[in-house]
Amino acid sequence: MHPHRPHQVLPFLTFLLVISFRLLAAEEKPNIIVIITDDQGWADIGYNNPGRAYTPHLDRLAANGVTLTRHYVMPQCTPTRVAAMTGRYPGRFGTVPLEASNEPAFPHGTPTLASMLKEAGYTTHLSGKWHLGSSPDHGPNHFGFDSSYGSLAGAVGMYDHRYSTKSPYSVTWHRDHAIIPGYENGTHATDLVAADATHFIRREHERPFFLYLAFHAPHTPLDERGPFVDTPTQLDPDNPKRWLNENKIKWFNDPKGVIQREPDPEKRLLLAAVHHVDHAVGEVVTALRETGHFDNTLILFSSDNGPQGSWGGNAYPSDLKLTDFNQPIPMKGRKLDVWEGGIHVPGFMHWPARLKPRREETPVHIVDWFPTLATITGGVPPERPDGRDLSSLLLDRERLPERDFYWTWHPTINRRALSDGEWKIVRYGHGEPKQPSDWKLFRLSDDPKEQNDLAKKHPDELKRLHDRYLSQRALDGGR
Repeated sequence: MHPHRPHQVLPFLTFLLVISFRLLAAEEKPNIIVIITDDQGWADIGYNNPGRAYTPHLDRLAANGVTLTRHYVMPQCTPTRVAAMTGRYPGRFGTVPLEASNEPAFPHGTPTLASMLKEAGYTTHLSGKWHLGSSPDHGPNHFGFDSSYGSLAGAVGMYDHRYSTKSPYSVTWHRDHAIIPGYENGTHATDLVAADATHFIRREHERPFFLYLAFHAPHTPLDERGPFVDTPTQLDPDNPKRWLNENKIKWFNDPKGVIQREPDPEKRLLLAAVHHVDHAVGEVVTALRETGHFDNTLILFSSDNGPQGSWGGNAYPSDLKLTDFNQPIPMKGRKLDVWEGGIHVPGFMHWPARLKPRREETPVHIVDWFPTLATITGGVPPERPDGRDLSSLLLDRERLPERDFYWTWHPTINRRALSDGEWKIVRYGHGEPKQPSDWKLFRLSDDPKEQNDLAKKHPDELKRLHDRYLSQRALDGGR
């Protein structure tokens, strides 16, 4: 046996310590930021519509992350938020969450993205819109959030922060379920939510954090007053193709002149709202960089559904009537549709420490976010997830096994669809589809605009998807 040699042991111990610290660093959990915008259509973002929409901060995040080119959600706000929060299709919780609603979307005790991450050691916070139960007894702090700020209900007046003036949930602007006196009137909701989010990021964090950043824009009412806070957005009576004070409001005047090149004033107003949200995202990114969190923060971005299209107005404070105000999309349908235009939206994931930039063509759905984040953070996935864990696809480019995507919307209108990524069946109309002939069939790989019904030409595919729909429907808690 060799005699003890301290001069050899010390370098070896140093080596072990270095390796240990490297392993700890490699296993450090990322911060998580989930960003959901409201009614931002597929073409209402620069990287899908270059030269027509101005979103440099979102474009940069997408370009340096994994851009999800076939990213799906539900056709409306509450259903999509249920899917994101639970990793399950909204019909699993009955008929209430199948459409926008102020009623509780799922019962107390339901595992959520926030509760999973909290149990995994995260500090959790919501900035923005909840809309999964608009009364304080069903607010976000009951579902895994340590703290929350914004609106319990859905869309709000951008400057007075009230929900629909005809609703008992009109007064909704809160912090931790307590209504804020005066509702912080006079400041745009996008600015308030961004300021709250950046304040949360800049706090001293002893643990990794989860920030759910749910913007109200660019949902109606579209209201971009800039410094003219006391003057609601309105057309200039001397020039009806221009908005009053438009040349003095920065959201209408991006440095490249993209928004000003849009001749339609209503489309220009939507682009201004999108520019405003993008600027807010830029502030969040700046806060991450200045606090040293940027590289190890996983940002997930999505809109909640396709573009609104047209709007009758008068539902919210300072709510304008608008017609065909989104950017045109190369798909059929819009918000509320189970056609591609209502459910195929912008989406990406950005994590400099782990994700290499690329465009990912694999179809994915927002129900996948919960099980994916559970794997990445060491959390517990849903017991009966509808989503798939995307971590191997994102990190190692492994192919996912074939699976279904399933949509039901509105318990009385009854719009339904099921897709396996290539083939898709669609049904509009009352009553359950009881046989294959109740559906239209499309092959998305050849017909992304869903123009050619192939039901009669491919009866075997039609029956296969119908049977898979029946299997999905059997899992729903509703009728």
